[in-house]
Amino acid sequence: MTGTRTPARKRRTALLAASTLVAGVLGAGGLMQGTAAAAPACTVDYTVVNDWGSGFTASVTVTNNATSTLSNWRVEWDYAGNQKAGQAWNATVSQDGAHVTASAPSWNSTLSAGGSANFGFNGVYSGSNPKPTTFKLNGTTCNVDVQDPDIPDEPDDPTDPPPRGDRVDNPYAGAKVYVNPDWSAQAARSGGRAISNQPTAVWLDRISAIESGSAGENTMGLRDHLDEALEQDADVIQIVTYNLPGRDCAALASQGELGPNEIDRYKREFIDPIAEIVGDPKYAGLRIVNIVEIDSLPNLVTNVGSRATATPQCDEMLANGNYVKGVGYNLATLGQYDNVYNYIDIGHHGWLGWDDNFGASADMLYKAATSEGATVDDVAGFAANVANYGALKEPHFTINDTVNGTSVRQSKWVDWNRYVDEQSYAQAFRQEAVRAGFRSDVGVIIDTSRNGWGGPNRPTAPAAKTNVDSFVENSRIDRRIHTGNWCNQAGAGLGERPKAAPASGIDAYAWIKPPGESDGASEDIPNDEGKRADQMCDPDYGGNARNNNNKSGALPGAPVSGHWFQAQFEELLRNAYPPIN
Repeated sequence: MTGTRTPARKRRTALLAASTLVAGVLGAGGLMQGTAAAAPACTVDYTVVNDWGSGFTASVTVTNNATSTLSNWRVEWDYAGNQKAGQAWNATVSQDGAHVTASAPSWNSTLSAGGSANFGFNGVYSGSNPKPTTFKLNGTTCNVDVQDPDIPDEPDDPTDPPPRGDRVDNPYAGAKVYVNPDWSAQAARSGGRAISNQPTAVWLDRISAIESGSAGENTMGLRDHLDEALEQDADVIQIVTYNLPGRDCAALASQGELGPNEIDRYKREFIDPIAEIVGDPKYAGLRIVNIVEIDSLPNLVTNVGSRATATPQCDEMLANGNYVKGVGYNLATLGQYDNVYNYIDIGHHGWLGWDDNFGASADMLYKAATSEGATVDDVAGFAANVANYGALKEPHFTINDTVNGTSVRQSKWVDWNRYVDEQSYAQAFRQEAVRAGFRSDVGVIIDTSRNGWGGPNRPTAPAAKTNVDSFVENSRIDRRIHTGNWCNQAGAGLGERPKAAPASGIDAYAWIKPPGESDGASEDIPNDEGKRADQMCDPDYGGNARNNNNKSGALPGAPVSGHWFQAQFEELLRNAYPPIN
């Protein structure tokens, strides 16, 4: 990232109401003790100041009764009737079903100890207009007495949570990153002992994975990984939250367990339980990098409407808004914790690098990052090339090269794209995201787990400039048949080893997709994960509009996505660049 976060970015918030009440707004020492009653941690006064039978105007005053300042406040409630909140002032008010969220404006985002904020809105209804009975301030229930908060004269209770550390600009800088023991052991026994100590991300790709791990029985759940991270004395753990309703609307290999309209299950059965675990105070000193829903929001730009690449499933997800709602809820709910760093997926240069896709995707991400109570303050940055193969840097040509006066953009390989590699794309997308409304200190993670493209066929110098196609074809290190090919690519190799702050605007090179895990199968294999066969995983498939009807370039015999694929792992080891010592 760039720059330094302001102190206002620090947020001391609560565990979800589903767990034992921890008044995050109370700051350090906020666990309840004893049985003595005390004043509410917060109060909300909701008043209908005008009601004309079919509509109303409401005024809401929220007060922080704690002894510490609360940043980026958010008030939530549920209506018992059919009220719909509309135009608002002094807050951003959104509604999902009966659930209403009022988020702080940027110019008044902090509540000092004892401080209050007032906002209002107009609403409509039919029938009755009952006043909400329960309000929450950043997850803490208001207007109810809490029990015995730490009194200044009391000695510290050893069960109190540790104080939350300050946010940092780049969570990877100077950090020890968690090594997943499940992947490490698999890599070591599969011939990869030399790289088995590399940190990889923990994937949460269905509800059961929260408790039992993404590979099922005998693998670690989320709390197991967090506890092990503490044992490793790690500073950072990387997780991938990947279970949107109607997931992977443009492909079949990674379709998920939730139907297109199951947004409530996504929120209550997937994100909320993750937040309850992540919010445990014992993990407050552990930086949790959350990669948010890969291959989702870009689909709402590139695979909808009248485009040749459109699918009915993506049109449905654009219409119902559940990708946007899900990502927004994910960002807001996990982003309430000071130690969580959310990175939204931005696909890769071979997907969004064209003019029609680039700016529109940044705008779509901003829409999601300001929905469901989320704000841009909940976004630490973006994740590029996750589970893909785009070369980190093409060393032998750039987008600015020409051959006999013809730009490389006109070559069949580049095909009018603005970028030829992931690093230039990621740096440019970061700037475009700032234009769209994101903070100027956002950074990008680039997944380098499978984009090394080494081996004997790696070009060692620029090719002769005879014509533009032969120049690009013989200069490029990315040896895929087409940049749209994504499934178990033949000839791929391990890429740059994980590294913090390797270039301007880049927070880290990271292995988000664990090397050796399949992208998908070419034949239907029974599974309870919702994953189906995909033609792009069939080496004999002749392609589609998304890869200009080229062959898939996939290795044969792959298992369903996320399962171990020994042949691919051996391919990655052979073709690693930098080579494995």
